[in-house]
Amino acid sequence: MKIFISADMEGISGVVSMEQIEPGARDYERARRMMTREVNAVVDAALECGASEIVVNDSHDNMDNILIEELNRRAVLISGSPKPLSMMQGIDESFDAAFFVGYHARAGTACAVIDHTYAFRVLSAKINGKPMSEAGLNGRLAGWFGVPVAFISGDQNAVACAKEELNNPVGVEVKSAVGRNAAVIYPFDVVKERLRAGVAEAVKNLKSFKPTVEKGPVELEVSFSISGMADMALLIPGTSRKDGRTVVHTARDYMDAFKVFRVMLALSSGIR
Repeated sequence: MKIFISADMEGISGVVSMEQIEPGARDYERARRMMTREVNAVVDAALECGASEIVVNDSHDNMDNILIEELNRRAVLISGSPKPLSMMQGIDESFDAAFFVGYHARAGTACAVIDHTYAFRVLSAKINGKPMSEAGLNGRLAGWFGVPVAFISGDQNAVACAKEELNNPVGVEVKSAVGRNAAVIYPFDVVKERLRAGVAEAVKNLKSFKPTVEKGPVELEVSFSISGMADMALLIPGTSRKDGRTVVHTARDYMDAFKVFRVMLALSSGIR
């Protein structure tokens, strides 16, 4: 059994603040350790349940947060940025399932820890008219390879987004958000047991999970925080403007739509 893990930081159990998630910030090094610890809990549980191969893709910010010297030695780590497939680098048809660890809710979600969608400058991202979180966007990329998303962890709204956007993965609530930068935090022993139980449930029912497949053509709609970002996205052939801050692109399949989204993010990154 081969498992792909995409690990973000905002949904990690002890993380609630920008001071924790930005490299160089006051509590970033502590958050790195918490992220590594939580990923290890999922890796350990998957191995206990029979996984023979696990690939972990570091998916937060510069994507070099997980401490390789502390990661379970039976897991392979993909670290660094940029990566062509970003948060899903390494996914292919050889995996039996994808697990999303430390994920967060989509931009604009009420009462969700550090809600956003790939970049804080993105107000919303839609696929064929449906709002997407990173779980929905990334899960469809897994689906393009025929791989189901079987597990997700984060706050209650990260789990809710994933269940709305994907084919009902097992969701583990590792903290209870009470605002954008506040949550009820549980002792890690409690979190670890929740993760272990969630992974066990996912593995037990692995054959029942179905890939989330977005058949082509695929319409991508992205709204940015300022109009100049939309201006730059319009440089992509086939992209049109819906309003001052929103652009639309129709791709032949989901992989192309995802790549266009990645290019939009790159083109808009330097605009203020």
